[in-house]
Amino acid sequence: MDVVVGADGVPRCSWGASTPDYAAYHDTEWGFPVRDDRRLFEKVCLEGFQSGLSWLTILRKREAFRAAFAGFDHEVVAEFDEQDVQRLLGDAGIVRHRGKIEAAVNNAARARELVAEHGSIAAYVWSWEPSDGGGRSFEVRATSPESTAMSKDLKKRGWRFVGPTTAYAFHQAMGLVNDHAPGCAAREEVDLARRAFVRPS
Repeated sequence: MDVVVGADGVPRCSWGASTPDYAAYHDTEWGFPVRDDRRLFEKVCLEGFQSGLSWLTILRKREAFRAAFAGFDHEVVAEFDEQDVQRLLGDAGIVRHRGKIEAAVNNAARARELVAEHGSIAAYVWSWEPSDGGGRSFEVRATSPESTAMSKDLKKRGWRFVGPTTAYAFHQAMGLVNDHAPGCAAREEVDLARRAFVRPS
């Protein structure tokens, strides 16, 4: 992954320098560790909606998704019914794909089961952090042993749109690994944030 120095003089991963929307997301969100259940559930859902699309498309629709899905409160979304699905299919602000909408509702119910078993979504998610603490040497990859294993486990639990590549993109974004390229200004910031991060138990 190349590093590009922007007009502001900040070196970023090349994808993060491609648009202002990406730059803001890259600099302040991507790779920084997250333990908030709503944000984790949101990201799982949005990664599912991204399937076949660009993340930029989803990022630009994120506020509309939040409004449509009750701020990604999984307890609320788990109670969505066919009337809600029809409402969402008519919402031009989001990706209107029945399978993905139904998967988000299904996954909310599965998230409720996960919380009952593990105490929080965060406790479950962070149990899949690499054993080296994400401190591996940088390399470009689409999956990892941990994302593949988490994907398999989630599918066994009835989750949808959670393949190994989707799971790895989730790991990258939520800070389970630091995949900012060497030389990117955010790489050191993410390393510092990960060192200070208190893992959920």
